[in-house]
Amino acid sequence: MVHFNLSSFLSYFTVINKAFVMISIRNIVKQYASHKALSDVSIEIEKGKVFGLLGPNGAGKTSLIRIINQITGPDSGEILFDGQKLNQLHINNIGYLPEERGLYKKMEIGEQIIYLAQLKGLTAQEAKHRARKWFVKLGIESWWTKKIEELSKGMQQKAQFVATVIHEPQLIILDEPFTGFDPVNAEVIKNEILELNRNGATIIFSTHRMESVEELCDSIALLNLSHKILDGKVKDIRNQYRTGTYILEYEGGKLDLGNQGPFTIIDEKLITEGSQIRLKINPGSKVNDVLRYVLPLANITRIEEVIPSMNEIFIETVSRKS
Repeated sequence: MVHFNLSSFLSYFTVINKAFVMISIRNIVKQYASHKALSDVSIEIEKGKVFGLLGPNGAGKTSLIRIINQITGPDSGEILFDGQKLNQLHINNIGYLPEERGLYKKMEIGEQIIYLAQLKGLTAQEAKHRARKWFVKLGIESWWTKKIEELSKGMQQKAQFVATVIHEPQLIILDEPFTGFDPVNAEVIKNEILELNRNGATIIFSTHRMESVEELCDSIALLNLSHKILDGKVKDIRNQYRTGTYILEYEGGKLDLGNQGPFTIIDEKLITEGSQIRLKINPGSKVNDVLRYVLPLANITRIEEVIPSMNEIFIETVSRKS
């Protein structure tokens, strides 16, 4: 007879689970005088994933990021970095791009990047080698002897990005990384972020641009008024907020579809190719029921489910919890 040892199984599962978690945030509380910044916040961030840390202004995002970077400490709770309690030795494995940029305005950019890389543990020679590669990659070779104050806000951002990732950290924290960029340069940095992630970096991405969240993030956590109010995989969250709403288009002018069908019409309008209906499927009915009802009456050219965007989910969830 084979005996099952529950304790051994749970221990094994815990070890396996830790192997896939880069950052484990456990019951973090942070208070500033009379202001509660974080209230018992717990989040798990998987290795090799892009994680969106979201929330309105004042939600607690920056406070949490500062704690992960050990700029401040929590009042209670703990953070594990790759299974170990977060400590000073982990600083060189983190790259942080703050929302408020911090480069020295009168220092030459090349010299500055090398200096900051050395603070993260690189030798001067290796720092210079990597900096040259990044400058070529981003098309900024001619900036080596320029000063930060000579550059536009977007160009300063490129230099700050290089300083953030030059030491090839395991964890990269990006707070509003696209601020100041035109669409072309935003696309360049987005592709570099994805490339870093493909090469194994775990990325925490804090932004108010919800289209970037849908495009880049595997999972998110939404903070509001110091509390975590939503978290999970982006795909699962969007599915969770589905309402059974569809767009249906058909050839010709508007039809009288009545009110006895398997759906409720929300609105209807004429379009170039015919007519468009936004409808909600009634409880107990399915898409096939809609098709069976409409097909005898019209030539359907398109039917598509309207799944809420992350921007819509953000607004609805924050409004409901405020």
